[in-house]
Amino acid sequence: MKSFEYVRVKSVADASRMLGSERDEAKLLAGGTDLLGEMKDYIVTPSRLIAFRGVPNLDKIEWDDKGGLRLGALVTLARIQEDKRIREKFAVLSEAIDLAAMPQIRNAATIAGNLAQRPRCWYYRDEHTHCLKKGGDKCYAVNGENQYHAILGGGPCFIVHPSDPAPALVALGASVVIAGGDRSRTVPLEEFFVLPSQNVRRENILEQNEVITHVVIPAATPGFRSAYVKEREKDSYDWALAAAAVAATRDGSGNVTSCRIVLGGVAPKPWRAAEAEKALVGKPLSESAIKEAAKIALAGAVPLDQNAYKVPLATVVLERALRKVV
Repeated sequence: MKSFEYVRVKSVADASRMLGSERDEAKLLAGGTDLLGEMKDYIVTPSRLIAFRGVPNLDKIEWDDKGGLRLGALVTLARIQEDKRIREKFAVLSEAIDLAAMPQIRNAATIAGNLAQRPRCWYYRDEHTHCLKKGGDKCYAVNGENQYHAILGGGPCFIVHPSDPAPALVALGASVVIAGGDRSRTVPLEEFFVLPSQNVRRENILEQNEVITHVVIPAATPGFRSAYVKEREKDSYDWALAAAAVAATRDGSGNVTSCRIVLGGVAPKPWRAAEAEKALVGKPLSESAIKEAAKIALAGAVPLDQNAYKVPLATVVLERALRKVV
């Protein structure tokens, strides 16, 4: 690992100032579960680490009087998972974290860090491979080992976003509060992530001097239910081969009045299945409606040579998630 300067900060403004404007010269350190791995493998070699853990008031879980939730950036995955009210109101988030990582990781990893983590593609993570995402001229997954790569939204790079909480939060209609310099902005989480076709070097809209300060989830409405289902290669904690987050509201007759479906493990960002959502609105969640919606959600999939199995797998995973909210 390259030597670096270690600086503790006690405010968001100080963190923003010390991050500066030169990409990769400085990095923000919270839980460190992703960043330190990248540094050990020389994927990033910052000259300065800004320790963010001491910033006050960013480790709070707060509820408003309408039942909306505000998570500080430094809230750990373990605290979210263990919160009974979150599990009752927003089951999809608790279930996603249940499957996200082993307890040791959940105790260290922060919610903001999880959303901003980098891809797990083995070409990107190999310090000797200068792939497209690292400034090279080739995505080695296209003609290489691509069984874990994207089937939706890929190209020119075919990473998949590694986060489990991210699809859950997008399904919940969450937003992120971002601070940098003398400004703060609130962005729907769905708009926080970017595809490789938009910027092959980036996975989100954060500028060098910006940090996430909060994740905000709107209050649930009557008749609301949510669920998360994930399939992985190993029975132990592992990255998603395919995952589905569903948040749906039904009226007194059992008809769907609103629905958000987000797929994980199949695209470079949490993948919103808008057409499948439309197919369910105004209908009961019957078995035929569930199967039709799942079919629609995967209709645009374009597999690579070794990952066509993800299409039927993601279809079944989504069907299972939809059945959980019936």
